[in-house]
This record gives sequence, structure tokens and C-alpha cells, in this order.
Amino acid sequence: MDNNNIINIIHNKNSASRKTALLLNKMLTARNFIVSNTYNHNAKLNICIGGDGAFLRSVHKYNFSEIPFVGVNTGHLGFYQEISPDNLEYFVDDYSNGRYQIEKINLVEALICTNNNCIDVFGINEIGIKGSNSKTVHLDITIDGNHLERFSGDGLIISTPMGSTAYNYSSGGSIVYPSLKALQITPLSPLNSNAYRSLTSSIIVPPDTIVEIEPEYKYESSILIISDGKQYSYENITSLTVKISDMTINMLKLGDNNFWSKIKDKFL
Repeated sequence: MDNNNIINIIHNKNSASRKTALLLNKMLTARNFIVSNTYNHNAKLNICIGGDGAFLRSVHKYNFSEIPFVGVNTGHLGFYQEISPDNLEYFVDDYSNGRYQIEKINLVEALICTNNNCIDVFGINEIGIKGSNSKTVHLDITIDGNHLERFSGDGLIISTPMGSTAYNYSSGGSIVYPSLKALQITPLSPLNSNAYRSLTSSIIVPPDTIVEIEPEYKYESSILIISDGKQYSYENITSLTVKISDMTINMLKLGDNNFWSKIKDKFL
């Protein structure tokens, strides 16, 4: 066994998650792992118990740690979760014996510039751009220096392949196989008029693409930035630059993890 045998168990507060955490703690301790009482930045694994939302919140809370993450599903969809509470014993056995892989997942990154400064925001699933108080947004969109459209509508979602099955899919975007390195730009309720011409379907762009977005001047203070469900509000946004980030997180994967079987189980 690795000299570092410390494991973090992170869980939400519902009863199923607490029960699962206690059981998993006993199983890991019996295998000579040390389960930390608080988050240990030197641990070798983060186990997140809950649903997809709890998983995403944990990754953000611990600042996209390099420590690998794996999920146990006690929520509803559980697309990120590798492990069912019924299969904890199999997981502990596989993990103890090294039967797993570590997969790097690229984040999506948005550089948000205002009149005063620029701020980096990262997402695992997506970066969303919407109007505050459900207002229509008006955006100029440029891809790799080429002006694409004057968008008008509820907003845009710019998603990773991992995020293509989340908010993006619910908004009519396409499912993208996780191993493909790409970004998807999906419009939310696009409008077309004499002043604004908007694409009505999502587009998928290659990994080195730079997406530049400028709000019209009079709307620059009425825009919300949403990263994996968390909202950010900035005054006087002048531009947003979105791309695939060099930053990654490490995901622990077990077995074959057939993507299409998961799609069928979760959505069909």
C-alpha cells in the first residue's frame, strides 16, 4: 500500500449520505486507510457522497484540488458518481488492490473583464451567461477573431464534454463523448429580429478555440455569470473570454465505465 493512506470523505447532510459515510469509513479503516476528520490537503483520494450537485460543490470548495475525486451516489441523477452505496465493498476492494485509473478532466475557463479588473472563473460542466432578473441579454460573439453573431435571448451555455449531459443537455444541446476535447456553445431561447441574428442550435468548436463575448454597453451591468450552478455578479462587464483551461481535475475511474450504458441508465 502507498505510504500515504489518508482519504477524505466529503458528504452532504442528508441521512443517506451520512449513513453511507459512516459505513465507508468503517470499511476503509478495516483496510488500514486513515479517514481524516477534517479535509486533509495531503490525502490521496477525495470521496464525495451525494448527488451531482454535491460533487460539483465539493470540487469548487476545495479549489479544484489535484487530489483525485470519486463519487458515491446518494442523489438522483448521479452522472459523476462511479459508485453505488450498494457496491461500497467492491469499491474498497478494487481501490485497495489498485484496480482503477486516474483520468484528467479539463475545465472551462472564463476571463471576465470589467471597467476595473479581470477575474478568472472556472467550471467543470459549464460557464453560463444570463441576464439578471430573467432579462434578455444582447451579446456580440466572436470566435477566434471572427465575428459570429449579435445574440439576443436568455443567454448562452459554454460547456465541456463532461458538462454536455448537464444544463447543456436540458437546454437542447448535444451530448459529447467525454474523451473529445471540445467546447459547446448552446443558446438559451435565442431571438431573431432586424437588429439581432442568433443561431438557434448549439455549435461544437475545437479545443484551441477562443470565444470572445461582449455585452452591449447599456446591458453590461445586468449579466450573471454561472459556473456549475454557482452565480457570480459583476458590475460593468466589458468582455468575457472563454476557452478550455489548462487546469484539470483528476477523476478516479473504475472498470470499463461504459459511457453509453450510463447514458441509457440515466436518461432513457
